[in-house]
Amino acid sequence: MSQLPVIVGMGGVNAAGRTSGHQAFRRTVLDALPVEDQTRTLIGLAAMMQIVVRQEDGSWLDTDGNRLMDNEVAIRYRQRILDHTLIRRIEKAHFDVDGIAANRHAQLNLDAPLVFHTRRRQLPEPLPANWQVRELDRRQVEVSVPAGALDVLLPERRPAPVRAAGQLPSGFEPSLLYRSVHHPRGLSMAVFGASDCLGQSGLDWNTLHDRLDPDQIGVYAGNSIGQLDEQGWGGLLRCFVSGSRATSKQMPLGYGQMPADFLNAYVLGSVGSTGAVQGACASFLYNLRQGIEDIASGRCRVVMVGTSDAPVTPEIIEGFRAMGALADDDSLKALDALSLLTDADYQRACRPFARNCGFTIAEASQFILLMDDSLALETGAQILGSVPGVFVNADGWKRSISAPGIGNYITLGKAVALARDMLGEQAVRERSFVHAHGTSTPKNRITESHVLDCIARANGIESWPTVAAKAFVGHSQGSAAGDQLTSALGSFAHGLLPGIPTLDAVADDVHDERLKLFREPLAFDADAAFINAKGFGGNNATGLLLSPKITERLLIQRHGQAAVSDWKRRREATIAASETYQRHADDAHFAVIYRFGEGVLEGPELQIDAHDIHIPGYARPVSLAVDNPFGRLDETPDPE
Repeated sequence: MSQLPVIVGMGGVNAAGRTSGHQAFRRTVLDALPVEDQTRTLIGLAAMMQIVVRQEDGSWLDTDGNRLMDNEVAIRYRQRILDHTLIRRIEKAHFDVDGIAANRHAQLNLDAPLVFHTRRRQLPEPLPANWQVRELDRRQVEVSVPAGALDVLLPERRPAPVRAAGQLPSGFEPSLLYRSVHHPRGLSMAVFGASDCLGQSGLDWNTLHDRLDPDQIGVYAGNSIGQLDEQGWGGLLRCFVSGSRATSKQMPLGYGQMPADFLNAYVLGSVGSTGAVQGACASFLYNLRQGIEDIASGRCRVVMVGTSDAPVTPEIIEGFRAMGALADDDSLKALDALSLLTDADYQRACRPFARNCGFTIAEASQFILLMDDSLALETGAQILGSVPGVFVNADGWKRSISAPGIGNYITLGKAVALARDMLGEQAVRERSFVHAHGTSTPKNRITESHVLDCIARANGIESWPTVAAKAFVGHSQGSAAGDQLTSALGSFAHGLLPGIPTLDAVADDVHDERLKLFREPLAFDADAAFINAKGFGGNNATGLLLSPKITERLLIQRHGQAAVSDWKRRREATIAASETYQRHADDAHFAVIYRFGEGVLEGPELQIDAHDIHIPGYARPVSLAVDNPFGRLDETPDPE
């Protein structure tokens, strides 16, 4: 019997807030929550954004020195929190949208010789043949350039044509939470996200680590386009033209698999299976597929899966804008016949399945901890849901790389077929919903809605609730499906589906005969969610996510009521530890794990024999026994 991959932890951060405790989800359904949940959400975000600091007496101290109680924080800073979370105008913490530093090529025609002084070390190499240089002192020289043509780069400040993005809550900087040294933003977010996931799980990692063979733990994490900010490949690739120097860190830290490498080396200390599967917007689901296959087959018993993307940089935004993929300011103004855009207009930039003009870039880090169901019962782990399958298919022949294709019909069709086989037709028809890719491009609204509508029709679904999380948090590239999956876990926990608040009206070309598209949060008791990714280049993936309630029924069927009852007793301590972590996290006391230079091993310390490798610091050895599906070769070859 295959092991069932269950989710025992989740963590991370996106434009809506922290993943653990469903804080980010609660931000997207805020007005539909009970008052106490609204208050908890707002004060947690206020602390995260460094608006207030918890005092020893339980009160809060704001930046003006005022002492406030919980409800006062929620009331006083509510609008500020709403304005500085989710999609909004790009803030200066990223870059100045009113003046991006750039250079413009120009050819100057000098009517007379140009004479200037400069430092010797600032002279170009090689020196232009017609320049004359006279030494003034040990450091300074005088340069004479004859009359004529001179090619130059003139520094300028360009206004950004795209000014909306999904950004982490204002004031939250993950690199300040641990000893980060020139880490790209995406890697700092990954360290935070993985730590948040472990904290939320309520499990003691060292205890869990010691009960397993070291290579029964896997890590599959990465992103879609690497680290392209100044500390990664972005700074490396522009170092020559900007006149800066490449550092020794930019090249290695820019790789797309570096989130997995960081988790292994500095967070988990894992020597097990690892990797990063890149699939554009579907990258999270590609890595999730690898993790659940390792769990189901028994190759691993615990797997951390995730992605971390930080693409809110001028260069990445300009690349997508040049493709015509982004909602730029001119297009947004034309869409609503506006002469100027306000902050409120930027917050409405992403409009899945409505009249729209392009997607909105975003940053996010999302991680989940998977475990086989047997181990989850033994350890008393929380079970937030289960993932029995992720399906991946390409588009086949295409008109262009960015053109629509047919792969997503296959992935969603297979995911629904698996749900139908596991849960029955009625559950799929009445108690499932879709987390659409929902990018907010005109092409996506047509093609994805057709996929969803066709699969709904084929399965007798009359009105399929369809959620589009990007309306709140934007498109975080490879982390997008992680945003969707963790939002779906929030829906299971709170019984609410987020609406699409920017959906003033469904666009005329959307295929919605069998879809239920809605603006306000919808109360819904779901058994299953379909996490859909319709990625650039034909990278299609759909994952089937089952609710905790359905997962528990599966556990009873697979292991018996007695085993599940014993698990619930063991789970009480885990839940208590998780709740303690979440209370501290709501106060912005984050238990970020970063163990640089600890327990370093290089090989000579190992004890190696033909059957095992014993690693100092690891309770159990790595077994060298492997399955051989090919049979043993006869040692005595046939003389014929």
